[in-house]
Amino acid sequence: MLRFPAVSAYLFRLCGLLALLLGSPAFRAHAQHVYSATDPLAHTFSIVARDPQTGDLAVAVQSHWFSVGTAVSWAEAGVGAIATQSFTNKSFGLRGLALLKSGKTAQQALDELLSTDEGRDVRQVAIVDSKGNVATHTGNKCVDMAGHQQGKQFSVQANMMLSDKVWPAMAKAFEANSQLPLPERMLAALDAAQAQGGDIRGRQSAALLVVRGTASAAPWDDRLVDLRVDDAQEPLKELRRLLQLQRAYDHMNAGDLAVEKNDMPAAVREYETAEKAFPNNLEMRYWHAITLANKGQVAEAKKLLQPIFRQEPNWRTLTERLPKVGLLTVSAADLKQILELK
Repeated sequence: MLRFPAVSAYLFRLCGLLALLLGSPAFRAHAQHVYSATDPLAHTFSIVARDPQTGDLAVAVQSHWFSVGTAVSWAEAGVGAIATQSFTNKSFGLRGLALLKSGKTAQQALDELLSTDEGRDVRQVAIVDSKGNVATHTGNKCVDMAGHQQGKQFSVQANMMLSDKVWPAMAKAFEANSQLPLPERMLAALDAAQAQGGDIRGRQSAALLVVRGTASAAPWDDRLVDLRVDDAQEPLKELRRLLQLQRAYDHMNAGDLAVEKNDMPAAVREYETAEKAFPNNLEMRYWHAITLANKGQVAEAKKLLQPIFRQEPNWRTLTERLPKVGLLTVSAADLKQILELK
């Protein structure tokens, strides 16, 4: 991870590189409109895609830059997904989504964004709209190796790569894994890029954003996956772990919903599925046990709770508080036995 003095030196060198790349007097006179020190230099590889089966929209990215997901990844349910990278123009995210929302296609939105951008030659942008149309731009002065490849309802793009095999490998992996859910397909594309060498500088951060294909009446539920790894030695490995953890917690949430509906068999199934995915997670094991106790299976619940209480006594304290709010409905005698577990 680059510390502040190193960041300043790095930014200085990159600004010098940009001036050389675009070394005309006109560019130097207007450089402030192209790049500023507050903008991220997200030299990276990414993919934008629409799932033909569900309509869901996604963007995924990895880079050797801190917190790449806060700059590159943009998406809105029922609207589209955008990746803006290289010498990043972050405004392309919100402005591009607004253009799509106004009824423009991916290509029309991209054309309008680039038409007023003096730094278009160093930009790389990809857009997929809610109908699956894609549009991609790789500026002719993006740092080699740089390029993109479009496929059916997706686009892959990369710049400052170790080789020109990176983005074709991404496209091939995405197409070859059509049987997977969209989030896993996106990660397969990122993994394929890294397997070909990825970013010439290495790796630091990654992100995965997936939204619904159609906006719902509850927009707070329209982001299906929103995961970021801001700084890690192996960001893709960590991103996959987080996705697997989210899958497990999705089952936990489904179990909670089943409890609300008094469907205890369904709740137990969901909690068991979550627990199997991450058996060392005390939270998952605990609520599985509480559900068993509420079903009258106190002996089975005690077997699960005993090692949890030994490992972390605060769970015993929490158990004592649950009857007051109706989350634990065992008899007073059973509660006493549970709390006295050694």
